[in-house]
Amino acid sequence: MQQFLTPLARTATRMMRAALPAVLATTLAAAPLAAQSLFSPAIRVNEDIITRYEIAQRQLFFETLRIPGSSAEDVRQSLIDDKLRLQALREAGIDYPPEGVQQGIDEFASRGRLSTEEFLQALAEVGVDAETIRDFVAMQLAWRDYISTRYLAQARPNPDEIDRAMGLGGGGGLQVLLSELIIPVTPQTLEQVDAISRELSQLESFGAFEAAAAQYSAAETASQGGRLPWIPLADLPPALQPEILSLKPGEVSDPITLPNAIALFQMRDVRETATGTPSYAKIDYAAYYMPGGRTPQTLEAAAELRNRVDVCDDLYGVAKGQPEQVLDRVNAAPGEIPRDIALELAKLDKNEVSTALTRNNGQTLVFLMLCNRTRDLGADASREDVANALTQQRLAAFADSLIAQLRADAVIVEE
Repeated sequence: MQQFLTPLARTATRMMRAALPAVLATTLAAAPLAAQSLFSPAIRVNEDIITRYEIAQRQLFFETLRIPGSSAEDVRQSLIDDKLRLQALREAGIDYPPEGVQQGIDEFASRGRLSTEEFLQALAEVGVDAETIRDFVAMQLAWRDYISTRYLAQARPNPDEIDRAMGLGGGGGLQVLLSELIIPVTPQTLEQVDAISRELSQLESFGAFEAAAAQYSAAETASQGGRLPWIPLADLPPALQPEILSLKPGEVSDPITLPNAIALFQMRDVRETATGTPSYAKIDYAAYYMPGGRTPQTLEAAAELRNRVDVCDDLYGVAKGQPEQVLDRVNAAPGEIPRDIALELAKLDKNEVSTALTRNNGQTLVFLMLCNRTRDLGADASREDVANALTQQRLAAFADSLIAQLRADAVIVEE
């Protein structure tokens, strides 16, 4: 469910101006056919109707801004949900004030670095009516406030629930489902990679991020579209935890600078778990440095080494007779660990290995092994960050549940 306007507005200028010619051509070509029955009912939702004009306008609006869910079927379903929301709001006697809607449109436009007049004019040029935009913004704002008013008391976590989410109570914990995109950087490519990463940070759909990860990412997850498994929040680098928690599903982080790379993360989901996810006072890991970087020969040698070592101490035997600097054994607080290493360690269980990192401008492969984690009763993400994340997660679940119930009770007839 698209509850918030911010993610949708982040790329308004770039996407809209890029899409104008193609969308305009498509719209003009389809105009004679659409005009035949433009305002006839297409869908009946209880006592309300959705016209073919509304469907065409919503699809054109979404396509122009490249908002996820712009296919014909997705648009029809989103309009059905909007009619159900409208009926719930009407029954509750809620009508969002015009000045609030205007403020929402102003914010929508400003986040795309446009004035409101420029924003509406650009959309008008491809045939999107201002009323279509106002209806969309009004519904998003009114529904968000309605859900918050109706469920906020139930959604707010109590102190014990916050403790569990932070891994302090021995009960549950907070986990995040992320996708990653790691782009290697050299002094020669820094400017180019910086521009690409800023462009990719504006992506708003899961499919677009997966395609970008497959194209640009050097991480081992690239073949899976960057998708990572569930990761306990406490396993992430402390400085990164608030930034990750601030993301809503579908949002992409700002570019994160790492040694030899720039990273982007997309939030896919957040959940509470029944088992604890403690924070850690110390992380014990080993890094064995192999010349050759990510060449096939070095990666093959790393794969063979992975099969030969069972625990971190085995690496001492591997490094025997070599210069002392080829092996680092580190036992440090999470905040003291380099961010790229900390991110890789977050994906590992004890005695697991990563070969995703390099040093020396890509000329040296890092054979990284997690040795142990030492629990700590402290927590790095603030209680407020965790409480807000839990609240938003629960409000989204309440909203989805309510829409599902309204759909189950509705009479929906497609003409």
